[in-house]
Amino acid sequence: MATFTFELVSPERLVFSGAVTWVDVPGAEGDFSVGAGHAPFIAMLRPGILTIRGEGAAKRLFVRGGFAEANPTSLTVLAERATPVEEIDVAQLRQLIKDAEEDLADARTDEARQKATVMLGDLKQVVEALGHGATGGTTH
Repeated sequence: MATFTFELVSPERLVFSGAVTWVDVPGAEGDFSVGAGHAPFIAMLRPGILTIRGEGAAKRLFVRGGFAEANPTSLTVLAERATPVEEIDVAQLRQLIKDAEEDLADARTDEARQKATVMLGDLKQVVEALGHGATGGTTH
């Protein structure tokens, strides 16, 4: 299978750089996959699991915030946060959910409610994707 260059960058460091065959990305307007020869585009990220496929086992990372830029020969993802799934602190993730639930309860405008609802839904999907079931807070 054809490969292309993929780079995942967070504010702290270059998280991944190398040749890959496929990358699954959690996009703000829906998840998408990128392979060699992909049409150029830019997309915003939502909190979720990014999967890197290449030689060997797939690598899964939790990403939050940022954007992805694809072209036929490369994909660059600039993420506010990028953490390997095996390093995720589930308690910290549950705290983010609790914070989002509080933001939703405290929202005073429709825009703030909508933003908090989307963030809460995205975070709960991450917990489910990680296989940790109930998310605490008001949902059990």
